[in-house]
Amino acid sequence: MALLHILNYPDKRLNKVAKSVAVVDDRIRKLVVDMAETMYAAPGVGLAATQVDVHKRVITIDVSDAHDDLKVFINPEIVWVSDEKKDWEEGCLSVPGIYDFVERPDKVCVKALNEKGETFEIDCDGLLAVCIQHEMDHLNGHVFVEYLSPLKQTRIRGKMKKLEKAL
Repeated sequence: MALLHILNYPDKRLNKVAKSVAVVDDRIRKLVVDMAETMYAAPGVGLAATQVDVHKRVITIDVSDAHDDLKVFINPEIVWVSDEKKDWEEGCLSVPGIYDFVERPDKVCVKALNEKGETFEIDCDGLLAVCIQHEMDHLNGHVFVEYLSPLKQTRIRGKMKKLEKAL
């Protein structure tokens, strides 16, 4: 197990589109373990492989209060979204300290592989639905701040560059 380095916005590597996982093997399972450890240590509720500079379609999520309900999504696909949308305040491990509201579908159905390579489908709402959509955006090369106004994006980029210089 290892803690992985999380890329910070506006790092261009966050804009790479992740490739599908051809085979769920020991290398992918190790990635999942390392991602989960990194996510919990950050601390966060979700992490996409893109955020740790691995451009494979892998997500780890745990929205439970006790942090004991890890969900793994490999090659996730949204197969259905509700017409009803909801504003949720989002944050991101790649944009530390920044939170803002993003409108997303309230409910989604996702099809994916688990860490054993088995296909499953899950209907989600609330925070889990938001988290899945947020992390899938990362796999598609997008960061949640891209949903915000150009002015807010500019301010956030400035804050993140100052943070980077301070480190």
